[in-house]
Amino acid sequence: MPLVLSDEQQMLRESARGYLAEQAPVAHLRKLRDERDDTGFSRALWRGFAEMGWAGVLIAEEFGGVGLGHVEAGVLLEEMGRTLAPSPFLSTAVVAASAIGLAGSAQHKAQHLPRIAAGELVAALAIDEGAKHKPSRIALAAARHANGFRLNGTKTFVIDGHVADLLIVAARTAGGIEDKQGVTLFLVDAKTPGLARERTIMVDSRNAARLAFENVDVTADAVLGEVDEGAPWLERVLSIGRAGLAAELVGAGSEAFDRTVSYLKERRQFGRAIGEFQALQHRVAQVYDDLEMARSAVLKALQTMDENLDGAGPIASVAKAKAGQAAKLASQEAVQMHGGMGMTDELDIGLFMKRIRVAQELFGDVQFHADRLARMRGY
Repeated sequence: MPLVLSDEQQMLRESARGYLAEQAPVAHLRKLRDERDDTGFSRALWRGFAEMGWAGVLIAEEFGGVGLGHVEAGVLLEEMGRTLAPSPFLSTAVVAASAIGLAGSAQHKAQHLPRIAAGELVAALAIDEGAKHKPSRIALAAARHANGFRLNGTKTFVIDGHVADLLIVAARTAGGIEDKQGVTLFLVDAKTPGLARERTIMVDSRNAARLAFENVDVTADAVLGEVDEGAPWLERVLSIGRAGLAAELVGAGSEAFDRTVSYLKERRQFGRAIGEFQALQHRVAQVYDDLEMARSAVLKALQTMDENLDGAGPIASVAKAKAGQAAKLASQEAVQMHGGMGMTDELDIGLFMKRIRVAQELFGDVQFHADRLARMRGY
């Protein structure tokens, strides 16, 4: 399949770019940050996303969604990256909706997907338990109790977990903490007794949460998929999240790059625009090449998911790693080429660098995915 967007996807991108530029510019993030907003995003904006059909982009029409594909979700995420728009789109409309849509029972889908599509439900995936992303290590215990399970343990870096209504929790029901077998996914109401949530404000001014489970009881109906068989579903969902994050990274890196190129054309030194200096041109060309390679890798990953989700894991890792590397370079060069003011909060460039740094870590950084690919290839 050609690595280009269709006419309909191009129209979606143009529509999203115009909407976000008006409703969620970078100033919107600044306002939330400066007010230390407890939610971390605008509920009104999220309702607007739902009205546009974005909250249901990956949800089938029978459950109130628009039934589009991963390429379309990636188009939206790339444009959100350009304006640093804070929203639960990734955590809820992409990751959680995919998890429920793929592994959920008919009851789960009927109960939760229409509410996600309507912008009424915020959901979050709780997987990591340490300082770095390591989905192979699940220690949070889920022991059989009464007619269900009792959860005990902790989760960290749960994006939007502080305000989520529903949590998708990866727990250990059998085996050792590094075993693939014995992982089960649970749908947990955030108001369940014994669940404590601590809001954490990250460097990119977004919010996450630390979760503590102390004798949290759930029924057997809360199991997403099959008991002890959650790892394959988790891998599919993580691949979707990684490709989506890669699209956002390309958007953020591209916007930082575009702003830098504009500055190089305007800033004059020694009687001419600094963009005429060859040393800077070489550096700009390198950033451009890296971003274009990342964009191609991301589009290939998204297309592969629409065609064969089970086989998309490797290309999702390629996309996430390349997008992270390219966006990091773009933001670093943006700060350098803007000179001293590039380090000030007055300029938006620093906000792009901070968001890119967090998005790099979420669902695995460059090193994680390089190692993952090497292991997949038998190295």
